[in-house]
Amino acid sequence: MGGCRNLSMCYKDCKEIKGERFNSVGMKLFVKNISAEDRGKYACQARLTHEGQEYTVLNSISVDIKEVEYGDRIPKITYPRNNSIEVKLGSTLIVDCNITDVRENTNLRCWKVNNTQVDLYYRESKRITEGIESCVPFAQYNRYTVNITFLEVKMEDYGRHFVCHAGVSAAYIVLKLPAPDSQAYLIGGFIALTGVAVSIMCIYNFFKIDIVLWYRGAFRSIGTIDDGKLYDAYVLYPKPLSGSHRWEVDVMVLKILPEVLERQCGYKLFIFGRDDVPGQAVASVTDENIKLCRRLIIIIVPESLSFGLLKNTAEEQITVYNALIQDGMKVILIELEKIKDYTDMPESIKYIRQKHGAIQWSGDFTEESQSAKTKFWKKVRFHMPPRRCPPSVSSPAADARSVPVQWVRGRSTRGSLPDEG
Repeated sequence: MGGCRNLSMCYKDCKEIKGERFNSVGMKLFVKNISAEDRGKYACQARLTHEGQEYTVLNSISVDIKEVEYGDRIPKITYPRNNSIEVKLGSTLIVDCNITDVRENTNLRCWKVNNTQVDLYYRESKRITEGIESCVPFAQYNRYTVNITFLEVKMEDYGRHFVCHAGVSAAYIVLKLPAPDSQAYLIGGFIALTGVAVSIMCIYNFFKIDIVLWYRGAFRSIGTIDDGKLYDAYVLYPKPLSGSHRWEVDVMVLKILPEVLERQCGYKLFIFGRDDVPGQAVASVTDENIKLCRRLIIIIVPESLSFGLLKNTAEEQITVYNALIQDGMKVILIELEKIKDYTDMPESIKYIRQKHGAIQWSGDFTEESQSAKTKFWKKVRFHMPPRRCPPSVSSPAADARSVPVQWVRGRSTRGSLPDEG
């Protein structure tokens, strides 16, 4: 078995063909700018290898030149149409050139780049090649297809004109990079923004208390709050007659709360048993002073005895009524110990627990637990009203602030701390 190689030599009317107008590619002879002088008898010589033997073969053909009028006899390229094609870098691409031509025409149909046939331009790399021409005959014309194959699209191919030629007709394609997928970018951007928003919300929820307290400290207003209130919080607490919880409640209410909220944070508290005038009725003192407070702090302990002491007292009824119904005051519920069952608690306390939640005391009544920077006190401060910077000059309100503290130390046994022994 064997096959023919490229043409070795061509003749016209027994004379060797020479000149730039003649070009042999493979087993084809191409002639440029055909004229009437090109009619005649052509013979081409090629080498044939058969069963290991090399032979020389010769084939001849008679060529007649006719002048035809342009019009419908001009080849028509239906595709490409001087258009661009989006293709990814490194991908494989095959483009067909579809040509309609009359059956009598023998026009050259090929792909060129830089006015050179692609098979010659890329003869070393073979990266871009021209395919085999196919023909579908019809009654009055033939439909030809010649494709060009890009084995691998490179950056140098973008913007370059690859031209399909059919006689005097020509049309090109230009490769370009695909346009960015706007939908993908929009979806990606939305997902990214959503992720950022969720992350910000998670970070804010985790550090919300620290952020709010920092903001209050960094951007405090100067002067007093003109809302008609005298105290920042009213402290409501159970008053057990005996037991370990009496000492814990008294230490919490009469020592730790004033130390942290009043001395360290600058708040002003009203504590019944410390700030009331002896001899006044409980109902009168409570009703008068709860209206002068911005917050209500309720201290509870898990003993049923304490529940009974707090339940249905005049102080509890008046303070809770004013806080929840009349003034809409914000309530801070503090559990000295973890309370699992609120069954025996007053309905008002149950409602507060359900609506506002509770802050569980995590200290141990030592000096370390009396720092405003601990987690427990940060939660309490978060629910307290924002503090303002004190006025630059002393005021009667500022001077009066220290009076109850000095006075409390000389109060009756009810308002002073019991001995630990």
